Amino acid sequence: QAHFVESGGGLVQPGGSLRLSCAASGSWFSLYAFGWYRQAPGSQRELVAGFTRAGGTNYADSVKGRFTISRDNTKKTLYLQMNSLKPGDTAVYYCNTLPSPGPWGQGTQVTVSS
Repeated sequence: QAHFVESGGGLVQPGGSLRLSCAASGSWFSLYAFGWYRQAPGSQRELVAGFTRAGGTNYADSVKGRFTISRDNTKKTLYLQMNSLKPGDTAVYYCNTLPSPGPWGQGTQVTVSS
């Protein structure tokens, strides 16, 4: 089974930036589409950014223009650059495969607050 280790979260003021990383295990990394998900307290987990199998990208309307997803297949790592952060972005962020997520990692907490 694939395993994911997310990192890079933290406390940031509104308008700030963070870059999340996700290290994945397995030799299959370059073959799959991946996405970043988040779960805020009391809310369901949602997909915020993802790669299509054709290599394109999709973003939730709430983060479009502020977040950028990228990947490095040689390092088996997925990234999420988050700019112009808002309090509504506060959540635990996870990476996983698309369209069907596998086992979840521990996630990384992002808190946007002044």
